[in-house]
Amino acid sequence: MNILITGVTGLVGSELAREFSSLGRIHGLKRANADLGAVDLEGLDIHWHEGDVLDFNSILEAVEGMDLVIHAAGKVSFLPQDERVLFQVNHQGTVHVVNALLAAGVPRLVYVSTVAALGQVPDQEEYDEKSVWVDVPNPTAYALSKYKAELEVWRGEQEGLEVLVINPAVVLGKISYTRSSGGLYQAVQKGAAFFPAGNLNYIDVRDVAAITRALVEKGAWGERFVLSKESLPYEVFFQQAAAVLGGVPPKTKLPDWLISWGFPILKGLSWLVGKKLPLTAQVAKNAQRKTRYGNQKVEEYLGFEYRTIQETLEWAKTGR
Repeated sequence: MNILITGVTGLVGSELAREFSSLGRIHGLKRANADLGAVDLEGLDIHWHEGDVLDFNSILEAVEGMDLVIHAAGKVSFLPQDERVLFQVNHQGTVHVVNALLAAGVPRLVYVSTVAALGQVPDQEEYDEKSVWVDVPNPTAYALSKYKAELEVWRGEQEGLEVLVINPAVVLGKISYTRSSGGLYQAVQKGAAFFPAGNLNYIDVRDVAAITRALVEKGAWGERFVLSKESLPYEVFFQQAAAVLGGVPPKTKLPDWLISWGFPILKGLSWLVGKKLPLTAQVAKNAQRKTRYGNQKVEEYLGFEYRTIQETLEWAKTGR
């Protein structure tokens, strides 16, 4: 079986390549200037295709002869100035992938979405696969771009594709991975000032890959699955992370009034979106919520045994 993975140079994509490597030949899509050292690709035999999800012709060429495409490429940002590129990469890029599969006759697509695509409804704390996107004021461009990308995937199903959508919560990898969720570890190591009042919904990246493979092998086409190990208060997560990784957990709960005043950049929480990206007030508001993402559907399909937070943190500490 020939399997193409977009976003294979990212945290989730690289682990998917490792997990699926025993099922067939792994093909990876990478940009010409891609950083292959950001994640651990050691020992993986990847047949590389140079291209970009924004270049339809390069996608069409890459998917020729594939039996399965896993679309894990995407951009994560919460900066207002990145809104345009978010919709280009996450939405239009997915349009290109879906259209390329249909044109090339590739039968199956796995789409790596996010729990953010389920939306954030005021006064609603519980979400699962049955949750429906509701238009609310000021959604993050990231969430909206991924939601619209999902619509394209389901459009592809209507036009003949077999599709599977996964919605991971915050994905935890090794401490050496400093992008996106990797910044959570930096909150402990660099001494963030605040911790949010809400919950962290998380999952080990190895569990993301293992569940995805199990769902593909089970033939769970036409389905969506929320991937989340549990919902843990940020305060508890940081305390456990400090105990394993060293450092000092944030001591002060983020007050709502600070966000309400429109504080534009909370430097002590820059970990939430990565060390190079400041935290916006809207993201801070979301982090204050005690949101929970249910994993009952994965349990019903697979009876999956997740890694504990202790196991994840100890593995994260080992480096690359």
